[in-house]
Amino acid sequence: MTTSEHTELMRLRRVAADSWRFGLIALIAFLTLVDLFATQAILPSLVTKFGVSRATMGFAVNASTFGMAVAGIAVALFGRGIDRRNGIWISLAILSIPTTLLSQTDNIVVFALLRVAQGLCMSTAFTLTMAYLAEHFSARQTTSALAAYVTGNVASNFFGRLMSAAVADMFGISTNFLTFAALNLSGAALVWFTLQKTSAMMHADSEGRPARAAWRVPLQNAELRACFAIGFLILFVFIGTFTYVNFQLVAAPLSLTPMALGAVYFVFLPSMLTTPLAGRVASGLGPRAGVGVTLGLAIVGLLLLLTPSLPIVLAGMALVASGTFLAQAIATGHVSRTASRDRAAASGIYLASYYAGGLAGSFLIGQVYDRVGWTACVAALVAVLAAAIAVARTLRTPAA
Repeated sequence: MTTSEHTELMRLRRVAADSWRFGLIALIAFLTLVDLFATQAILPSLVTKFGVSRATMGFAVNASTFGMAVAGIAVALFGRGIDRRNGIWISLAILSIPTTLLSQTDNIVVFALLRVAQGLCMSTAFTLTMAYLAEHFSARQTTSALAAYVTGNVASNFFGRLMSAAVADMFGISTNFLTFAALNLSGAALVWFTLQKTSAMMHADSEGRPARAAWRVPLQNAELRACFAIGFLILFVFIGTFTYVNFQLVAAPLSLTPMALGAVYFVFLPSMLTTPLAGRVASGLGPRAGVGVTLGLAIVGLLLLLTPSLPIVLAGMALVASGTFLAQAIATGHVSRTASRDRAAASGIYLASYYAGGLAGSFLIGQVYDRVGWTACVAALVAVLAAAIAVARTLRTPAA
């Protein structure tokens, strides 16, 4: 075998190994976050079961985002002694407990608290996985690994909703939650058998400062503060849209059945293809124009949701999903590049802001929906995206 042939063979082996690892990462991401938005697909059925308003049920379902925000901060601040692999699989195993209990409760307060507990577990696993990827891959591989993880996240939005609607429609709401508890345990087993045992998380930085002191630096950076605000506004719109559009889809004139409502979430398929391109969009347009263009697409999608035609509404949902996921990926990447040090703290603050925006969106848009109606919701969501685009105009393209 010649030297060139040997080099090519080694390259192909590396590509195959990377493909296998990145596929595994995407699957772990899917099993980590599949519970987060799946319950949105059965919102109308949950409103009937609990006998509460749509706004109340929407807030209870999205209470998981509060847990996501709290755990993201807590792990970043106090998780230095946590072994990544053990932390991830234990979090996913514990996640199965509140998921199972959701199948048994008829109390809306207990339901909301269990969703918070789910968020705590999911965010802990998520944050530890981010640390694992940063520590176990080269700079070149980390970009692809993060793209794989985000793709798995997008897939969880799609398949989780589809599965939730199908199982709940055929076997009932209780069986639905038990099915997802089994997925939680599958994720724990997958991590246990596939990830290497690792060292503790988030040591003090090179100057020996404790992790908590490092959090002041990102908050003093105007560029990072803009990214935190953009993340807040993006998930505000995403959850505000995909929580309450369900009620429009089952109402006249669209009048979809629960099973058909689940099939609607094929609108996330384009996002699975476009989200990995976020790096190219950011490189070609810069973060300012990249966020502006992608959120502009989402605004077009929101306006399409006002039509009485199902195909046009589906196209609008696809645009909202693709635009917000792309913008979120661009903003996340910009945080990583801008925070030359204290990246763990910057990422933790970004995630906390991001999920806090989701909780705010579920609450405030729910109030608008119940009191004023869907058209007012769309107007409010468009205004929020316009604000995010305005904030993005302050971003600068990082030096090469």
